[in-house]
Amino acid sequence: MALGMMEIEWWQVWLIVAILLFIVEIFTSGFFAACVAIGAVLAAVAAACGLGPAGQLIFLAVGILGSFFLVRPFVLKYLHRKERQVLTNVDALVGQVARVTVKVDNASGQGRVFVNGDDWRAVSADGSVFGEGERVRVLKVDSTILTVEKAEA
Repeated sequence: MALGMMEIEWWQVWLIVAILLFIVEIFTSGFFAACVAIGAVLAAVAAACGLGPAGQLIFLAVGILGSFFLVRPFVLKYLHRKERQVLTNVDALVGQVARVTVKVDNASGQGRVFVNGDDWRAVSADGSVFGEGERVRVLKVDSTILTVEKAEA
C-alpha cells in the first residue's frame, strides 16, 4: 500500500490499528477494544509472514475470538476486583450510623432507627437497649429489619 511517497506494508497497518485500539481500551472498560487489538497483532504477524488478505482475516478472527473467550475472562476476574464496586440500596446501609427514633428493646419487640433518610425497624445485636436519640451502627440487614450495635462516639 502506498501512502504519499512512502510504501507501507500491511503488517505495519495492522500494528497501527492494534496500537490505536489499545489506546481506545485505556479510556473504556470491558476489554473489548483490546480483544480486537490482539486480533490485529496476530493479523500483523500473518501479514509479516507473507500471508494474503484471506490469511490475515483468518488470523484476525482467531485472535479476536481467542482473546475474547480466553484472555478477557482472566483479565476481568483479576483486574476488576469486587472491592471497587460501589454498594447501593440496602447493601449500602451496613456500617452506616443511624439515630434511634423509637427505643430499641428486643424484649418488648420495639425499635426504629433513622438512617440515610429512611425509617427502619431495628433490633439490637446483643440485646442491649438503646434509647431515643442514641447513635447506633448498622451491622446487618434482614429484609426490612436492621440489626444494630452501639456506635462509637
